[in-house]
Amino acid sequence: MKNITVIGSGTMGNGIAHVFAQTGYDVTLVDISKEALDRGLKTIAKNLDRQVAKGSLTEADKTATLARINPVTDLAAGVTHADLVVEAATENVDLKLKIFRDMDAAAPAHCILASNTSSISITRIAAVTKRPEQVIGMHFMNPVPVMKLVEVIRGYNTTDAITGTIMDLSKKLGKVPVEVNDYPGFVANKILMPMINEAIITLHEGTAGVEEIDTVMKLGMAHPMGPLRLADFIGLDVCLYILRVLQEGFGNPKYAPCPLLVNMVQAGHLGDKTGKGFYEYTDPKNLVVAERFRKKELIG
Repeated sequence: MKNITVIGSGTMGNGIAHVFAQTGYDVTLVDISKEALDRGLKTIAKNLDRQVAKGSLTEADKTATLARINPVTDLAAGVTHADLVVEAATENVDLKLKIFRDMDAAAPAHCILASNTSSISITRIAAVTKRPEQVIGMHFMNPVPVMKLVEVIRGYNTTDAITGTIMDLSKKLGKVPVEVNDYPGFVANKILMPMINEAIITLHEGTAGVEEIDTVMKLGMAHPMGPLRLADFIGLDVCLYILRVLQEGFGNPKYAPCPLLVNMVQAGHLGDKTGKGFYEYTDPKNLVVAERFRKKELIG
């Protein structure tokens, strides 16, 4: 396996392209516009600079890594010579299904089609292709260059050979792959999202404030980041989407999203990416609880 294509140059896509290119693979990075690709490449360069500053990478390594990434805006052209395609587009099922149909039509017969989805069924994605046995999940964690875990999700038809190939490849990237089966939320989000939702319910009910909830989980449960801060980091819209996937997939009301989360998403307060969620991010060096929650004016 030599040629890797990554679909999507956003937070996850540029991180995935980064680790493949740094490991020595030729990477084609695909997005819908030059502007999106430029932003992705700028982020990769910034993260490589951080590694150079820490002494974990040389300037020559940085230059070589960037040289291995070829940005393109045409999906069909981007997958023509791929041995593996990793889709990292927005967590939207209709969009992903369209991308997989297009990839399947243009990619060579031997190519493995992977998705970085955090919750959508790999079996459902595979069903729109003519190679369901070669479709698999590669769920990287954010930030990709730092986090070690890769959830390797095998769909109903994914073969042992394809699963083994992706497990081995993940190890070559310096990651720790964990094989899981294709059920809503897989392992990470099936456990994580109900915890985040319960933290939001705790806030909504007035049991404690934002800082108090996060402090309890950090100091009492040894979490490196409190659940409300983590929700902001993930994106409140993403949290809401995954909870709805869990609720629909299992038919269990315990996964129903807290009304406070629903209202915040509808109001456009999505966390880090919009500058406000449970915290405010106008000044990264001075993270503060959002004004609404400082005043204890919770959304009903």
